Amino acid sequence: MRFQSSIRLLCTTAAFAIAATSAVVAQEKTLYVAAYGGSYEQLMREQIFPEFEKQHGVRIEYTAGNSTDTLARLVATRANPQIDVAIMDDGPMYQAIALGLCKDIEAAPVYDDLYDTAKISGGKATGLGAVATGLMYNTEYFKEQGWGAPTSWADLKDPKYAGKLVVPPLSNTYGLHALVMEAELGGGDERNIDPGFKAFSEEIDPNVLAYEASPGQMTSLFQSKQAVLGVWGSARINSLANTGFPVEMVYPKEGAVSLGIIGCPIAGRETPEAQALLQYLLSPEVQEKVAKGYGYGPVNKKAKLTEEEAKGIPYGPEQVGKLRVIDWDYVNPVREEWNTRWTREVEG
Repeated sequence: MRFQSSIRLLCTTAAFAIAATSAVVAQEKTLYVAAYGGSYEQLMREQIFPEFEKQHGVRIEYTAGNSTDTLARLVATRANPQIDVAIMDDGPMYQAIALGLCKDIEAAPVYDDLYDTAKISGGKATGLGAVATGLMYNTEYFKEQGWGAPTSWADLKDPKYAGKLVVPPLSNTYGLHALVMEAELGGGDERNIDPGFKAFSEEIDPNVLAYEASPGQMTSLFQSKQAVLGVWGSARINSLANTGFPVEMVYPKEGAVSLGIIGCPIAGRETPEAQALLQYLLSPEVQEKVAKGYGYGPVNKKAKLTEEEAKGIPYGPEQVGKLRVIDWDYVNPVREEWNTRWTREVEG
């Protein structure tokens, strides 16, 4: 009897051990996410991911990098994908989709609540947030000069801004947006970009202090008052304004341009939590947290912000619904050609 009792005890102990090990394995399941670094990564790690990890019993492994880095990483590992969910700017994401790196988004009720600008044709990615590319100006400096706030993309040509204007280069999405909008002012668009190059080379370039891609350097040029007008995104402008520096975002009368923050589940990975994470990031509660903490405009119509919280952020149907959307399916194949032309005609 004592022997049988010992056997039962050993079996019971082994069963508990197996159950405990299984629980640990379940808890240690890892979801690999590639997205932006800096303050966005900090927000995700501190305020967004912990609740998802708790709900789904997973640990999120975060790989930080800009959109170009993330796309390059996905291409390099396409034969053996290492990432479950990628979050990138719209331009690189459309390249990822065209290369077959994303797989289908699974249907879920939350997708019915999105603005049309967040719905990606083909169903292999989804918008997660909206940034508006517009104009940033130093309100204090403008007041000292007796200048009214800028109102139009045409203001970039005004000689009074000579040596005080900063525009990102064409390799940067904000710079590309500016080129397209200048083309529109001249009667063109993405498919007729010549008026944009003409405007930059002949009228805007004489005003430009620097074609600056670095957010840190852009901020520095404004803080030192070397630059007082620039082309930038609403989230960046919002972050600088939150430091107390006197800058404001202007939505030009011709329209601000949408820079979509887009997520996709990666093809070749079988991790159910990837779909769940995208749905979680689109919930009204998370959309509101990201808007307040980082300045991305909510793409879920049910997300609510106060007037103060929405200041400078694309919010609601009047702003998000009317953002100018770039035709990336056309632009991406010709972008390298544009970059070469930009170097020769504008910055050369």
